[in-house]
Amino acid sequence: MKKTYKIDVDCANCANKMEEAAKKTAGVKDCVVNFMTLKMNVEFAEGSDPAAVMEQVRKNCKKVESDCEIFF
Repeated sequence: MKKTYKIDVDCANCANKMEEAAKKTAGVKDCVVNFMTLKMNVEFAEGSDPAAVMEQVRKNCKKVESDCEIFF
């Protein structure tokens, strides 16, 4: 399953950090962050709960970029 989320991030480097943090999260098969459109496209692993996974993605992203936000 793939879903797109709106994000709030200040710079392209921060967006890249968010992408890497999301990719390392359990339940995420792949993630692409587009700084220009301020969107995060997440592909979830089969059988994972997207809501629970996104909570963990948010926590992991906050560790690398404390002022970022993901809207879901």
